[in-house]
Amino acid sequence: MKKGTVYLIGAGPGDPGLITVRGRECIALADVVVYDYLANGRLLQNARPDAELIYAGKIGGAHNHEQWQINSLLVEKALAGKTVARLKGGDPFIFGRGGEECEALLAAGISFEIVPGVTAGVGAAAYAGIPLTHRHVTTSVAFITGHEHPDKDISEIDWEKLSTGSGTLVFYMGIKNLASIAANLVKHGRQPETPVALVRWGTRPEQQVLEGTLADIAAKAQKAAFKAPAITIVGEVVRLRDKIRWFDNRPLFGKRIMVTRSADQAGEFGDLLAAAGADVIELPTIRLVAPDSDAQLDNAIRELSSFQWTIFTSINAVQFFFARLACLGLDARAFASCRICAVGPKTAAALEARGIIADLVPADYKAEGVVKEFSAMEMNGSRVLFPRADRARDVIPAALDKMGAIVAAPIAYRNIIPEALPEEALQALEEKRVDCITFTSSSTADNLAAMLGENRFLHLLQGVTVAAIGPITAATCRELGLQVHIEPEKYTLSDMTAAIVSYFNN
Repeated sequence: MKKGTVYLIGAGPGDPGLITVRGRECIALADVVVYDYLANGRLLQNARPDAELIYAGKIGGAHNHEQWQINSLLVEKALAGKTVARLKGGDPFIFGRGGEECEALLAAGISFEIVPGVTAGVGAAAYAGIPLTHRHVTTSVAFITGHEHPDKDISEIDWEKLSTGSGTLVFYMGIKNLASIAANLVKHGRQPETPVALVRWGTRPEQQVLEGTLADIAAKAQKAAFKAPAITIVGEVVRLRDKIRWFDNRPLFGKRIMVTRSADQAGEFGDLLAAAGADVIELPTIRLVAPDSDAQLDNAIRELSSFQWTIFTSINAVQFFFARLACLGLDARAFASCRICAVGPKTAAALEARGIIADLVPADYKAEGVVKEFSAMEMNGSRVLFPRADRARDVIPAALDKMGAIVAAPIAYRNIIPEALPEEALQALEEKRVDCITFTSSSTADNLAAMLGENRFLHLLQGVTVAAIGPITAATCRELGLQVHIEPEKYTLSDMTAAIVSYFNN
């Protein structure tokens, strides 16, 4: 059997966005992914659905696999003809034991490729706002293990040369030996007042930074119960953090915010919240699917040129409508002289991406705003197409009917309840680790209540800040027994994000 290839991939220090393009490609190629404790689990989303995922990190603080077992596992899978992605936190060759794994693969005659990653010392320092070198402060940096092999009788660290020979010192895995490290540096020439920063879970939303000096950092860490995994940075560059700090001073940093949109739509909102510093937890409570039958929608599309208006109230309606348009071999030209109403700028943008400029975008982004706009027009006898969700309110078609319009309202998509909720998200609610839950439609709230049951729903959300995107969603939340704390004036995701930022800042 032809031997497989092993890719040793640096996963970076924690932020999944720091994976290299090549690293992501290799994960997608793999039959088997062997991943570490420090590799962000979100990177596994790049793996094939049929890939075998093997956790080789820590369980309860202890190693799940010893290094020799990991070496053997990589060899075994590659000899079986598998393509293996070995996903390691940081960089494989900087305290990542990648060299040992390469030696094992070489001995077995297995080909491999090294994909460098952002090492924790560099990434954590950057996200803490600490430049490791600065031409006005220091031009040298050294990376040192803070946890030498336990079998060594004598340290291989030359403390005398290290203490005075390099401007910035970065210790990996040194929290346990912090007092000894500080004492050795002072003993061999570093000034006790030299600034020190400890960076825990660097580049992640839960990043923590503790500052001190060589004289007091060990006592501060003990008092704060500061634990691994953390990087220790020693040197005058630490003083620059006050100026350059950018990551952990963002307005939502440290806040865990839950997004209940469908899995395929949570990304946009999650990105807005993450950009403001939030730790985003996805809890999709809706799933959007095509209707049981497309006949009504297809018939309306075939007669599209006979309508005076088509009204789109969401991006979802646009997506499902144009999917059917394409299935029928048609494109935007099918609208002919039919005018278009888009409820909200995002819906208008979705139409523009498909070659349609909306003729009308109401100032009030809800059904009542649409009704107000059309009530100022002569609608008697006008044909209006309103592609809708199966659970949409009938405010628009009912009002247009009263105006004398002839309304066709075929179902373009269905809103169904997912089969299950993510266990990790539910656990975060159970453990009261969620600061805010967001509802972007009445369905997201109704579905969550239905899946959890009334008692558990209210219990899990007790003490959690509730954000609703508009008055209709807010009313649904209140009917379900929730207090609504955040409701933006405009019903867009960017305005929702701004309202959440304002709430927590105030």
